[in-house]
Amino acid sequence: MQPHPRNERMLTVEQLTSAIESGEVDSVVLAFTDMQGRLQGKVIHARFFLDTVLGHGTEGCNYLLAVDTDMNTVGGYAMSSWETGYGDMVFDLDLDTIRRLPYREGTVMIQTDLSFTTGDPVPVAPRSLLKAQSAKAAAMGVRAFSGTELEFIVYNDSFEEAGLKHYRDLVPANQYNVDYSILGSLRVEPLLRDIRNAMYQAGMVVESAKGECNFGQHEIAFKYDDVLVTADNHSVYKLSAKEMASQRGQSVTFMAKPNEREGSSCHIHMSLRDDDGGLVFWDEEKNGRTPLYDHFIAGVLATMREFTLFYAPNINSYKRFAEGSFAPTAVAWGIDNRTCSVRLVGHGSSARLENRLPGADANPYLALSAMLAGGLYGVEHELELPPRMDGNAYLSDAEHVPATMKEARDLFAGSAIALEVFGEEVVQHYTHYADVELAQFNAAVTDWEVRRGFERH
Repeated sequence: MQPHPRNERMLTVEQLTSAIESGEVDSVVLAFTDMQGRLQGKVIHARFFLDTVLGHGTEGCNYLLAVDTDMNTVGGYAMSSWETGYGDMVFDLDLDTIRRLPYREGTVMIQTDLSFTTGDPVPVAPRSLLKAQSAKAAAMGVRAFSGTELEFIVYNDSFEEAGLKHYRDLVPANQYNVDYSILGSLRVEPLLRDIRNAMYQAGMVVESAKGECNFGQHEIAFKYDDVLVTADNHSVYKLSAKEMASQRGQSVTFMAKPNEREGSSCHIHMSLRDDDGGLVFWDEEKNGRTPLYDHFIAGVLATMREFTLFYAPNINSYKRFAEGSFAPTAVAWGIDNRTCSVRLVGHGSSARLENRLPGADANPYLALSAMLAGGLYGVEHELELPPRMDGNAYLSDAEHVPATMKEARDLFAGSAIALEVFGEEVVQHYTHYADVELAQFNAAVTDWEVRRGFERH
């Protein structure tokens, strides 16, 4: 069956074919999201794509899901090693995802799944994880929708200049707190406007832009959609924001905590609907939450500590969890309470839960997989919702989210629920991912250590 584009701004195969044959499109980017949340892949000449790749596919080395952040091959991964010869993976084109990259002349992007050359899917691929949880939801008669609120900081230094300055003493695009400031937004508007308009042309539904608390910090919001569509859009937007900033001689960072001021978050809103689009989170007759909604919230909370590695995948992620910072420290839920890790908002058709744990550095596929898997686990096991948190959750006696990546790694590695919902291969793979990050960090000598110890110790 011919795939249908997600909306009228995305392309069908016929439209892409016509654009290539007319010379309007000359480059096709094939991209998948790796463990670190980055888009990786190839830029294919359009004619070769049409003549060969569209019908027969293409491949890439399986080490792409077994490297560190610096793209170094590291040992210990079952799927990819010197012993197994670093074989290929097949890029399986998702032809629902053909979109223009308007800021690059003559270029479209297609996102892909990954399979082994045997034809078996790669289960540890982030997109595979999310598709598996979506399939589980479908088997339970529901469909998950989500929106991701992604914050970033804009600097007037280029990426190259930032690197040469060792990412110190950079010039933020705003020099003061611009939370909701129209002036603060408008002064960065040339970049923000370009990003909004380009992402609309690339098939996304753009809502708004607003300033945030940290210097140069902003957020562009997009309308919620199916969880897979949201994750796909999130990945493209993140890449595009960096590219478009670079084209202007600027840079943006999605680090969770790039400095000692406010961190950058990725709040995730999620709700479920039935197969016909009907409400399952809200009882209209009683004008209140359904038991299914409560079970779902309870599942997200019950798995939050054990799944934090998927919400906070980097050493730096944990610097964001600080009291009074609007980043959560307590595993608790509340009604429109921003001190809790889970905040309930809306009613009726807008009823949803907001997971405030992930930072802007989160891999959207992993974070959405964790949230959906946890919620479905709660529904499946009819978990009871604990009492809601009223008041300041930072000062409560509620359980705390993991304070370090080591703590999150140990909780994930020892989680019976993670083993049940993700499978042994996934748990082992991402536990090793954490081990690699921890080993590299523990071996590093930081500027903080040198500054404090060079003379005074």
